[in-house]
Amino acid sequence: MRLPPLPAPSAPLTPEQMARRAVGDRTLDVPVKPISIRPYDPNWPARYRHEEGRIRATLGVRALAVEHVGSTAVPGLPAKDRLDIDLIVADPADEEAYVPDLAAAGYVLRTREPHWYEHRCLWTDGHDVNLHVFGPDCDEYLRHIIFRDWLRSHPDDRDRYAARKYEAAAAHPLSASRYRHAKAAVVVEILKRAGLR
Repeated sequence: MRLPPLPAPSAPLTPEQMARRAVGDRTLDVPVKPISIRPYDPNWPARYRHEEGRIRATLGVRALAVEHVGSTAVPGLPAKDRLDIDLIVADPADEEAYVPDLAAAGYVLRTREPHWYEHRCLWTDGHDVNLHVFGPDCDEYLRHIIFRDWLRSHPDDRDRYAARKYEAAAAHPLSASRYRHAKAAVVVEILKRAGLR
């Protein structure tokens, strides 16, 4: 696997940026309930396998890769009770090639970010899954895999990241954008230790 570059520095999204990326009637940045980090749940891998099966059955060969990423993919790491799954398709911008079939299977398009790797994100009805869609050899997808695998084999960094997640959720319980931004520096530190430059 090639090493992608470190992510570009970012700031919390403005209301205008959030409005441009939102699809449908979703709330822009305010979670339905405060962000809550819970201890690792050993049922998360089984939940992922169930979702992976649904996605692969729905898309067949159009699903070039399906990966469990994010905190729920790291044994022992506390997380929000929501799976992050990366789906690789030939062209994320060609929504007609995959969104209607995924919608019929219960995944609803909620985010469209053509400026950022053509990223799309679909949610399950209860929003217990974020299905991130990227194209082949996407830098962000590769960072997700490298970060996940590093945390799985480096418990000190896993615990450092867990502490930052708790701090970020306590500081920004009602802003998903600010919560993500508050974790960004430790993510970059860990990615550097994993070899990214």
